[in-house]
Amino acid sequence: MKGKLSAALLAAAMLGLTLPAAAVSAKKETPAVKKAAAKKAGAKHGSKTANKAKANAAPGKAARHASLADSEPGRLALQSSSVLVLDQSSGEAIVEKQSDAVQPIASISKLMMAMVVLDAGLDLNEVISIGEEDVDSLKGTTSRLSVGTTMTRETALLLALMSSENRAASALGRHYPGGLPAFVQAMNRKAATLGMSRSHFEEPTGLSSNNVSTAHDLARMVAAAARYPEIRHYSTTAEAQLELHGRIREFVNTNTLVRSDNWEIALSKTGFTAEAGRCLVMQAKVAGKPVVIVLLDSNGKMTRVGDANRIKRWMESANSSVVNARRST
Repeated sequence: MKGKLSAALLAAAMLGLTLPAAAVSAKKETPAVKKAAAKKAGAKHGSKTANKAKANAAPGKAARHASLADSEPGRLALQSSSVLVLDQSSGEAIVEKQSDAVQPIASISKLMMAMVVLDAGLDLNEVISIGEEDVDSLKGTTSRLSVGTTMTRETALLLALMSSENRAASALGRHYPGGLPAFVQAMNRKAATLGMSRSHFEEPTGLSSNNVSTAHDLARMVAAAARYPEIRHYSTTAEAQLELHGRIREFVNTNTLVRSDNWEIALSKTGFTAEAGRCLVMQAKVAGKPVVIVLLDSNGKMTRVGDANRIKRWMESANSSVVNARRST
């Protein structure tokens, strides 16, 4: 459900960018719910398909078309190469599929970027600028944030988390004390602190295929990022209107599910590069449970959304079966 993002939130936080009151805000943080037992779904590997392996993908990566099976309510087929659904109340894995495979994570990296910025206690109202150094020379992606655009650190965080703006994320790293090298070191130190032993970061945007992790490590990162109100808020903001160079531009969330009334999402981040495929991580409430969902290397623009919806329907169906069984006794 959409909410309104107050004009006052960013009006004082921007120079050269203004935010009208019509912009849509994030959803509230999902409260913790009672602990519930969940059955772990077993991963079933599908056969490899010719020419499906991606360049620079992590070694040992299984074929894309694999299935997850569970005795009740039936077969759960997911197209993402790596999957983890974690019950945050119990810490138990509800669904797993190649959850320890090391692979590129694309813009999921921006959650670590945001934590490092906020951990530093930097002034969110300080004005930073987009420079030539922020232009993507790795993948050649474009941006509506032209060189010379100025904004507050808070606005840059919003755009990086909501719309996955690479130039905003790069500028945040450059304007860190000690510059980009110190920022990347801080990202890797934070990962080590969180116990992300199979993760590595090379830059803040996720454009580099050397930004790698596993589904298990990312579940740790999502749980940690969800403790930051700013990250929860910005990553689930549905849309915002900003004035850029005299024109009003609309920025939308890269995760369409945050605009769905059927989902209760507390934190969200998408990612995409040719090497990483389509990725999605979320903290959400599903079937009355607070869960972390990690979907990596989905093939097809809507596959990660489809997998998320399949997981949600499967959990709701299983929960309904349990409730009905209890009532019958």
